[in-house]
Amino acid sequence: MVYSKKESKHLQQIKQRFGIVGNSPALNKAIQQAMRVAATDIGVLISGENGSGKELFAKIIHYLSPRSHEKLITVNCGAIPEGTIDSELFGHEKGAFTSALERRKGYFEEADHGIIFLDEIGEMPLHTQPRLLRVLENREYMRVGSSQKRKTDVRVIAATNVDLQKSITENKFREDLYYRIAQMQITIPPLRARGDDIYLLFQKFALDFASTHQATLLQLTPTAQKLLQSYLFPGNVRQLKNIVWQVATLERQKPLITEEVLAKYLPKPPVRALTTSKTNHQLLSERELLYKTLFEMQRELKELGEIVLLLIQHQDKASDIAAAYPQFFRHLSQRMQANNPVTQEHPRPLPVHIETPLMISPQERTSMHTDLSLKEHEKRLIKKALDSSPNHKVAAEKLGISERTLYRKRNEYGI
Repeated sequence: MVYSKKESKHLQQIKQRFGIVGNSPALNKAIQQAMRVAATDIGVLISGENGSGKELFAKIIHYLSPRSHEKLITVNCGAIPEGTIDSELFGHEKGAFTSALERRKGYFEEADHGIIFLDEIGEMPLHTQPRLLRVLENREYMRVGSSQKRKTDVRVIAATNVDLQKSITENKFREDLYYRIAQMQITIPPLRARGDDIYLLFQKFALDFASTHQATLLQLTPTAQKLLQSYLFPGNVRQLKNIVWQVATLERQKPLITEEVLAKYLPKPPVRALTTSKTNHQLLSERELLYKTLFEMQRELKELGEIVLLLIQHQDKASDIAAAYPQFFRHLSQRMQANNPVTQEHPRPLPVHIETPLMISPQERTSMHTDLSLKEHEKRLIKKALDSSPNHKVAAEKLGISERTLYRKRNEYGI
């Protein structure tokens, strides 16, 4: 997404106002989408993992919207018991049920002219979804225990940490409701996909702790910083903040944190989790990637053996052999040029006549050997998939691995 100077300045102002730290492209895109959709009145669905900051984006939209002077009411659909959620949202009349001792307004009545943020909307019971759909389509509702229609002018922003499309196929969520709430979708990236933002957030939380508790500022050694960057953070920003405050509290006498010290505060998956089908699937995916890498190495080694044999037997037909294996020689030529400072400035084509494979210099042989290593092949496969895919999800599918594994491998190889 390309931003004008005015938009870039506005983006930084919003980050500053809401305490958002980070500059990853995915994060900036999400914020910019929230800024642009705020002026409209269309339904917005914010998707992201727990702890990634979905409510913060609802606040950005409210702040920038024409309804900013009205209420923003947050409702966690997963935290309200199924039997009382209709009453909470739409209100009830006295005597509507046993404990209804008096008439009560619901959130939609309280938020009239304002905005309701329905967090974890995927947890909303099926019997409540038609009521919400009616509000979105006709701007009307009825209190529990009443037959009188009431009007409301409320903008709805929803959020979810589950795949609603999957919930639709499992008959847990109405498809017509999905299309009403998801007129615009904003996806918040998980912390593990935000690169250098992880360390920037660590510094912010460390500074917050030091200021609040008059403590020495927490710092990381280079190896500890590398460990922090490679951690997956299943709890996202919320988890990172908790870890920083734990370390700062318990390691006050040692403000310079080493890799060994930090590792004690990074939760490891419980042993029982290793037996779950999801983990087995991830392990299987990694194994499939390993097999794919080994098979490609085997194919290239076989191709290399054929070329070497042909060159030894037919030294006078080197140009024909090169023509028969264009991809291999093109790659070899690139490697030779990359390792030769002279050819970097004045690249030259591969010589037509190759006397013998033994003429390859030790430096070039080392380069070829390195290229044939398992890690290099795996890195090449991952880079190729990322370059040819519109997003990480598609790249992971091409590789036959989970998206989480792809993020970890990408960070491991510095891609």
